[in-house]
Amino acid sequence: RHRLGIGPSALTWDGDCLRVEIDERGAPLPHPVRGRVRIHPLAITQRDFLLDGDPGSGGREGGRHRWWPIAPRAQVEVQMEVPRLTWHGAGYLDMNAGAEPLELGFHSWDWSRADQEGASLILYDTRGHDGETRSLALRIDGRGDVEDFAAPPRSPLPKTAIWRIPRATRSDGGTGAQIAQTLEDTPFYARSVVRSALQGRSLTAIHESLSLGRFASPWVQMLLPFRMPRVTW
Repeated sequence: RHRLGIGPSALTWDGDCLRVEIDERGAPLPHPVRGRVRIHPLAITQRDFLLDGDPGSGGREGGRHRWWPIAPRAQVEVQMEVPRLTWHGAGYLDMNAGAEPLELGFHSWDWSRADQEGASLILYDTRGHDGETRSLALRIDGRGDVEDFAAPPRSPLPKTAIWRIPRATRSDGGTGAQIAQTLEDTPFYARSVVRSALQGRSLTAIHESLSLGRFASPWVQMLLPFRMPRVTW
């Protein structure tokens, strides 16, 4: 219950720190990737959330997907041997769990997290294949206590430049959100830095958009082995 090993890489939890030992090969060129990451949660939440409605709510069976914002704030240390680089700073840890692959339950989602006065503000918007939407707006304080707040209106964001992934967030008044930087622009996923306003204050958030409809398409599935090679160790 405290260790997960996948090939030569592993994650270990010692009660205070999640240690990630990385021993992989890059793609498409098989350069070695080795090092370690340490994640020190500043607080751990005790609450998880349904992403797809209540069980037995009618229509497609709900309650098949859950999400847990384990450590909304954490200190992260990265020490890589190959390539040689180090980094430390603020981070975040969460997990998804479910009874089926994500692409069966959702068409897409947008998610973001920002720090505001010692707390974390998290927005999570999902869209099912039937068009049903579901929204979470959470404030998590420094002790890990979770409080729901009224989600502001949706605010559109421009699509990514290369793969044209749709992006949106929520912001006071439903306007004014801006992309400060696009960190990842892939065929089915985008990670960005977004400037917006929540609860009357301007903030900068880490934002992700995931297109599971795009992920499930045959041409994207054909690309995955090149990005994440399947190796028998």
